[in-house]
Amino acid sequence: QVQLVESGGGLVQAGGSLILSCLGTGRSLSNYRTAWFRRAPEKEREFVAFISASGYVLSYGDSVKGRFTISRDDAKNIMYLQMNNLKPEDSGVYICAADTKEGHDYDLWGQGTQVTVSS
Repeated sequence: QVQLVESGGGLVQAGGSLILSCLGTGRSLSNYRTAWFRRAPEKEREFVAFISASGYVLSYGDSVKGRFTISRDDAKNIMYLQMNNLKPEDSGVYICAADTKEGHDYDLWGQGTQVTVSS
């Protein structure tokens, strides 16, 4: 079973950019549909973006469409989230996840990386 480790979070001013990485170990991420979620303090987890196992199907939450891009580098076994034109409301802990049971809900989660956007 693959393990997931996020990195790349930090402090950035509104309008800036940041790229997050999700490193998979154990098995190739290309075996699973994978996704980014985020959670702000005192709020429920929010869907950010998803990429299919094939890499051909992508989807984004409405609040990040046009600003965020999800991608995967299979040679490095890393899923990325490129975040542009960041807003304070984008702040939160960003977590990557994988569905390792073929079509069931996400069952494998990373620890998360903090993103803080100042105004």
